[in-house]
Amino acid sequence: MDPSVDTWDLSSPLISLWINRFYIYLGFAVSISLWICLQIVIKTQDRNLQEKSVPKAPQDLMTNGYVSLQEKDIFVSGVKIFYGSQTGTAKGFATVLAEAVMSLDLPVTIINLKEYDPDDHLIEEVTSKNVCVFLVATYTDGRPTESAEWFCKWLEEASSDFRFGKSYLKGMRYAVFGLGNSAYASHFNKVGKNVDKWLWMLGAHRVMSRGEGDCDVVKSKHGSIEADFRAWKTKFISQLQALQKGERKKSCGGHCKKGKCESHQHGSEEREEGSHEQDELHHKDTEEEEPFESSSEEEFGGEDRQSLNSIVDVEDLGKIMDHVKKEKREKEQQEEKSGLFRNMGRNEDGERRAMITPALREALTKQGYQLIGSHSGVKLCRWTKSMLRGRGGCYKHTFYGIESHRCMETTPSLACANKCVFCWRHHTNPVGTEWRWKMDQPEMILKEAVENHQNMIKQFKGVPGVKAERFEEGMTVKHCALSLVGEPIMYPEINRFLKLLHQCKISSFLVTNAQFPAEIRNLKPVTQLYVSVDASTKESLKKIDRPLFKDFWQRFLDSLKALAAKQQRTVYRLTLVKAWNVDELQAYAQLVFLGNPDFIEVKGVTYCGESSASSLTMAHVPWHEEVVQFVRELVDLIPDYEIACEHEHSNCLLIAHKKFKIGGEWWTWIDYNRFQELIQEYEDSGGSKTFSAKDYMARTPHWALFGANERGFDPKDTRHQRKNKSKAISGC
Repeated sequence: MDPSVDTWDLSSPLISLWINRFYIYLGFAVSISLWICLQIVIKTQDRNLQEKSVPKAPQDLMTNGYVSLQEKDIFVSGVKIFYGSQTGTAKGFATVLAEAVMSLDLPVTIINLKEYDPDDHLIEEVTSKNVCVFLVATYTDGRPTESAEWFCKWLEEASSDFRFGKSYLKGMRYAVFGLGNSAYASHFNKVGKNVDKWLWMLGAHRVMSRGEGDCDVVKSKHGSIEADFRAWKTKFISQLQALQKGERKKSCGGHCKKGKCESHQHGSEEREEGSHEQDELHHKDTEEEEPFESSSEEEFGGEDRQSLNSIVDVEDLGKIMDHVKKEKREKEQQEEKSGLFRNMGRNEDGERRAMITPALREALTKQGYQLIGSHSGVKLCRWTKSMLRGRGGCYKHTFYGIESHRCMETTPSLACANKCVFCWRHHTNPVGTEWRWKMDQPEMILKEAVENHQNMIKQFKGVPGVKAERFEEGMTVKHCALSLVGEPIMYPEINRFLKLLHQCKISSFLVTNAQFPAEIRNLKPVTQLYVSVDASTKESLKKIDRPLFKDFWQRFLDSLKALAAKQQRTVYRLTLVKAWNVDELQAYAQLVFLGNPDFIEVKGVTYCGESSASSLTMAHVPWHEEVVQFVRELVDLIPDYEIACEHEHSNCLLIAHKKFKIGGEWWTWIDYNRFQELIQEYEDSGGSKTFSAKDYMARTPHWALFGANERGFDPKDTRHQRKNKSKAISGC
């Protein structure tokens, strides 16, 4: 086309080519559009046909456009109302609440806490989809009512017991309403607060904030305790309706600052999965930690001082530096003086310090210890509680015939010379290589130990399942296990203490950590003397026991030699820690030849919960069959010994010297009356009339023997196994 021409020349060949292409493209576009429309019409007709052939599903059964064959989810299966009442108020509230819950077409159960056994049944609430309500009253002195006393005691101990753990009740849902009197401000609703706290510590989920009823009409929030309960009940029913629908309502309404309201007072309502694993990342590996002597509490003080980063005149800088140097010298002199007294075991006034510091007293009391004087303690063993209720005794009952409900577990010394990785107390107790503390007299220690033990037994009066005859027997102590914590042989008056026990017709079971050979040699006869053999080589002993003594290995060997010279019953106690000491069979056999014990107890390590002081985990706990295999292999290396007994529940076996197998029958049990006669003759003769282990042995019953169907459980009792436990982690 000529650019000088203003009009198009349609006869031009190039223009004709463009026009032809346009019509071709237009034809393609129209065809595609018609095809798409046809497909839409076909699919619409197919869908209409399907809707006619398939009945329409209810909206609540539709999921992502598909029909679900599952039933509607049930978010709340029922409500259990627990009450602890003395005057009947809490019981009356339970009835009123039950009527309100039934109006929601939910099943309700009202339970008197006096007749409820949490050890058996509380774990069932983890998977029940129930909501548990606790209506508990507080006495003016802060104690629970008699009907709720056992429940509260059990809950308190469980919340601080590593065997239960932080997720024991995970999945359980609960709410608490407390009844109290604000006229007694220091104890106002203390029981309700504690029940709420302990349930939360065990992993239970609080569905709404705790309610508090006040008997003091002047201070009551709503004018009376009945009005307080009605207000809380209204909120609870509203929350319950939301839970029925699968909704979640904030228990504080979202109007509080974190940490100020009830729902935040114990921490976050939701527990993040894997939080334990995150915590473990912060734990330091302490296997090679250099141990040192210390008290249970080190206090560090500091003075507020002017920062050197603040602006000062150059002329004043010299004065400031002189003042800093003077403070530093005074501090060093004070530390040197304190360190000298600390090494001498004395305070700054030159007096010997008490072993139990305020911090240690608080920690051990919280763990259920009854502390005695300045360095002793007693605690009720869980096997004592078990046997009171006819649920079986500890391994010492199976191996030696101890009556567990009559056994007092105590120690005259909370201090120890080791920092074992499996220590039950996570090293809260003091450590040292010699006695350097204030000392109490053995008469006072024994008297208060027995009194405290009896007081703890009394708390079981009326508890569901406790056998009346065993309760009466339990009030008289017959055995004393000096194995609670620490190193009892460190106590300077240990022989006098043992003599007092025997005078009271109490048998003695003393455990030592094999670091005091001289004290073992000087020890007077005991019913049974234990030495902890936690490893068989110098390297593994240092790794597991972490002893304070530099010559710990020689002391260990000398202790075993001292044991061999004893005439009364002697025991090696082997604690197996998986991946740490289970492969040292030949070395263990050599140690057996060195100490020649009467018996060898082999037990899987007890996991005591997380601790920054130890890298021990559940992975280190061997299965029972692994312990059995270890024992079989060890016995093959020590021809004078055989496997005698088993206590599967404690993950423990007993190897016995063949001298206790007479006429094909094992005699590992103890004739305790005969022992008391022999020890009396020994004392009366001034120690000249001695006796041996075989002089007070008794025949072992068939059910206690290795290979018996009972696996070491006394058939007189009824075995009770806690749910959701896969490994044996029970202490003994």
